Amino acid sequence: MTQSKNKEHDFSMKLRQSSVIRGLRNYVDWLRKINGGKNPPPVFNMSPVSINLDLTTACNFSCPHCVDSEITNTGGYLDPDVVKSTLKTLKSHGLLSVILLGGGEPTLYREFEEIVRYIKSLDLQLGIVTNGSKLSRVLSVADVLQPHDWVRLSLDAASQDTFNKLHRPRTPTLLTDILETANKLKKLNPKVSLGYSFVIMWEGLTYNGNDLAPNLHEMADAVGLAAKYEFDYISFKPCLIRVPEVRKETLLDSVDDERAQGIIKAVAKHLETAKNAAGGGVKVLESVNLIAMLTHQVQALKNQPKTCHMQVFNSVVTPMGIFHCPAFRGVDAARIGAFDGYAGEEKFQRTAKGLTNSIISFDASKECDRIACFYNHVNWWIEDFIRSDRRVEDIEEAQDDNFFF
Repeated sequence: MTQSKNKEHDFSMKLRQSSVIRGLRNYVDWLRKINGGKNPPPVFNMSPVSINLDLTTACNFSCPHCVDSEITNTGGYLDPDVVKSTLKTLKSHGLLSVILLGGGEPTLYREFEEIVRYIKSLDLQLGIVTNGSKLSRVLSVADVLQPHDWVRLSLDAASQDTFNKLHRPRTPTLLTDILETANKLKKLNPKVSLGYSFVIMWEGLTYNGNDLAPNLHEMADAVGLAAKYEFDYISFKPCLIRVPEVRKETLLDSVDDERAQGIIKAVAKHLETAKNAAGGGVKVLESVNLIAMLTHQVQALKNQPKTCHMQVFNSVVTPMGIFHCPAFRGVDAARIGAFDGYAGEEKFQRTAKGLTNSIISFDASKECDRIACFYNHVNWWIEDFIRSDRRVEDIEEAQDDNFFF
């Protein structure tokens, strides 16, 4: 299986952190009893360690490569009281981090600042993924952000022309304005980790009838901009396409070997140039699936165990409901609860039943067989441990650090 080079993606280590390891051990014990025909508690009711929180489906960009294009701007909006009740309930059951992203642009949410401040009042780690167009709203809450909190800008370009083609902002938006505001954020609060996200596009990519503009040639220039504007890191990841008929995110799906080898060669070449451009000025991160792509192991990431174990530790809260995986946002087969399914103890227990049913009945080996899964290696790590005769006490504890999944 493919292992990530980055500590940020070492999920097995994150599950062994002192604040998380008890939940991992309890889960392993519980599932071993299930598999052994014993009688464990009928519901596994631990809170996820980390959630993706989609405050709204509204978005002011029309990115042609957006995997959530079917649900953006559909009117979805989480009531702030529901959000607060959700966070309070989950915190009482072990929630440690929240990522604001997905299905829309979080900074368009009317009560964005109020929710950010509430999240931090609960002492939760916070990540914000934004297109940067309303970054001034993040500036207004910069004072509450702490070490381990981060803001990641989805930019995917180093020139205004490519930025316009890949994001199609509904009102004129300058890349330089976003970068300058990001620099203000970093100066205002140097403790926050600032990231420049770059989804790699290559020649011949199409999605929803759109030809996607290649941006390979701008990878090195993007590194230069990240360094110039004092970003802490730039993260590179390959473009994923959601297959309409099955609504699953795929990588190099239905691409013949010769074409795939050409794509991999081009990506590797430009990535190496980008790394050389970084020097020591900015950290270059590679996603799990990018590493798999470059090492010809994409198919290995599509080989999933029957049980998706990570659904226990990470879930997605959206206006359409609660889903057990970011790759299945909005897909009924992955829905474990209503949009307010964590808002209060009674609803939490109801959603825990939905999660328990998903653990037992959702067959990831079939449902996820085209997905180059971000959590593949940790799912197999848990699977192998469950199948082994090792005691849960043998799982080595790690120091608390980063609770994002």
